[in-house]
Amino acid sequence: MADIDDKTAAEAFRRLVSHLQMRDDAQNVDLMGLAGFCRNCLADWVSEASDGALDRKAAREAVYGMPYETWKARQPEATPDQLARMDASLALNARLRGEG
Repeated sequence: MADIDDKTAAEAFRRLVSHLQMRDDAQNVDLMGLAGFCRNCLADWVSEASDGALDRKAAREAVYGMPYETWKARQPEATPDQLARMDASLALNARLRGEG
């Protein structure tokens, strides 16, 4: 990431957040199952990077573009297959980080 300056990284991040807000049909469980991260992960990273300026709730609202509870209420329940893919993806994350 050292090859990407902060201005470029910030603009790309804003486009990613905008894209995720637009694609509310892409459920978090599917993002987790495929890529090993979701909007909640992204919001957690934002909160952690803010050095206390944004708590978890504020970071989620920034990433979702609305209160998290509102977004979550609009999403269907995850299926057993989606949950299984998510669990496998989380296990892969752990292995790649050398945790398991």
